[in-house]
Amino acid sequence: MIWLLIALALCACLLLWRVTASGKSALPRVGDLLPDFSLPDQNGDTRTGVEFRGRWLVLYFYPRDDTPGCTEQAAKFRDTMQEFDVAGAAVCGISVDDSASHAGFARKYNLPYALLADRDGKTAGRFGSLLNLWLVKFARRNTFLADAQGRIVKIYLGVNPAQNARDVLGDIRSLAK
Repeated sequence: MIWLLIALALCACLLLWRVTASGKSALPRVGDLLPDFSLPDQNGDTRTGVEFRGRWLVLYFYPRDDTPGCTEQAAKFRDTMQEFDVAGAAVCGISVDDSASHAGFARKYNLPYALLADRDGKTAGRFGSLLNLWLVKFARRNTFLADAQGRIVKIYLGVNPAQNARDVLGDIRSLAK
């Protein structure tokens, strides 16, 4: 019995280490060029980081389509899209869900921006935003703001879904001055 408890404790420690260590070493820094990406959106069209050069780019990573926090975050970006457009910013959400799931999520909540499908989690990993639990992968709720040259100017880790869009919009306005 004691060996079983020791084995369970070791497994729990290993899982905790895996969860906390997962993705942190790959986190880009402010001033870095955005890590390259090429992902399908909710319509199946391939979107790349390069296509957004010339304007601000907001990349927000989120765990899953149609879950409470993710829906709130997506809706807050939707509700402020006109202000992002005026500021010259594009918004893209990224999760490990597939394009079909993204299409349903975008349709259900009338999301007017690209949702990118990172099925293998490689892009989330390049952004230090992958939570890999071996059998299950999720994107961590992190947001990256890049300037018109594709340089990261702000990183938001573990964001509040209700506040993220307003925080990013405020920073765009401050940095644009």
